[in-house]
Amino acid sequence: MGDYIRKVQYYETDKMGIVHHSNYIRWFEEARIAYMAERGYEYNKLEEKGIMIPVLGVSAVYKSGAKYGDTVRIRVQINKITAVKLSFSYEVTDNDTGELRTTGTSDHCFVDNDFKPCSIKKKMPDFYEEFCENK
Repeated sequence: MGDYIRKVQYYETDKMGIVHHSNYIRWFEEARIAYMAERGYEYNKLEEKGIMIPVLGVSAVYKSGAKYGDTVRIRVQINKITAVKLSFSYEVTDNDTGELRTTGTSDHCFVDNDFKPCSIKKKMPDFYEEFCENK
């Protein structure tokens, strides 16, 4: 399964001509959703089953600035999964040069429709096993 690739849009840049830092967090989400969908676990399908995966925390370290027209590659990996939590890491590089732009992480939990923590291991053992194997 491939990395998530996207072209930098003009509106994502700031006065300095580089991508505004807040957009990397959005890109992490785009890449994470694509990562899950590639494995057959689209967010809307999980929500139909009564499972939501809210963000508990997110961080980013900026290494170099992407500019309008650049194409970036976002690699997503699972850092850790437990019955109730899931953590991802991200690496954003220039698709043409391989230059590292940003690294980051996001932490999530599994909740039901009432926003109460739930065990993904019990509710969807196939999901849990899939992501344990692909850490």
